[in-house]
Amino acid sequence: MDNKVTNFLSILIRGFLMGTADTVPGVSGGTIALITGIYEELVHNISKINFKFITYLFKGKFNKFFEIMKDEIAFNFFIPLGIGIVLAVICFSKVITYLITNYMSFTFAFFAGLILASAYLVFNEIENLTIKNLIGGIIGFVFAFIFVGLNPIQANHSLLIIFFSGFVAICAMILPGISGAFLLLLLGQYEFMLSALNELKIPEIVTFICGAAVGILSFSRILDYLLKHYKSITMSFLAGLMLGTLRLPYSKMSDINSTSVIGIIILAIFGFLLVIVLEKKFNYLEN
Repeated sequence: MDNKVTNFLSILIRGFLMGTADTVPGVSGGTIALITGIYEELVHNISKINFKFITYLFKGKFNKFFEIMKDEIAFNFFIPLGIGIVLAVICFSKVITYLITNYMSFTFAFFAGLILASAYLVFNEIENLTIKNLIGGIIGFVFAFIFVGLNPIQANHSLLIIFFSGFVAICAMILPGISGAFLLLLLGQYEFMLSALNELKIPEIVTFICGAAVGILSFSRILDYLLKHYKSITMSFLAGLMLGTLRLPYSKMSDINSTSVIGIIILAIFGFLLVIVLEKKFNYLEN
């Protein structure tokens, strides 16, 4: 029982950290999953879900329905992870908005430290620094650098647009280095969805979740295949993505002056060290 409780709390904490990251434009929940040692397990568990069990429900074979569902869905993993993510989004959506609005440079300096340390950890996952892997990293860097420099588009908030936003954003959220929150910002839906969460606009929230569910179930299969067969080049690409996204926090620190530069440096270093400590802590718990 103690091991089950410990495992539940361990995954819940990881989920809470992922949810916190996913509320931030520029930091990816996938990055946190990688840091805390559950990234490949997360992708694999999602890719296993193919909803075959639903066919047995329609046939009235309820025993088979529950048997296949338990085989496809890792409830011991997803329940605590989901609880952690939801708690974090509820707790931090207003806090992150306040910090970005009132302390933008300091907040993004902290994010820059998180991203840089995360890129370092992903780089350590690369088995051999070959030309192919190097090219993969460069492609990831260039893609992310251009991506974060795009201007937000003007879009309406129809349920179809919200569904599409959920679909695309969740694919970004599962990728270390690409922020789903920032993608929502580009799609013109970030502030609207934060407001929808704070005001509990159920139709918009449910539509977004449905889009996210479809997106993550389809994209996770591709990612699971790449991690199994092309891990080093995939990790190289992801490390490049992370370094490329540093353009975002840098662009948000435009009001740096002589009095704030020390605080910015301290927060960036703190963010970097926090990621390193988290990674070592969770590795220790796993071992």
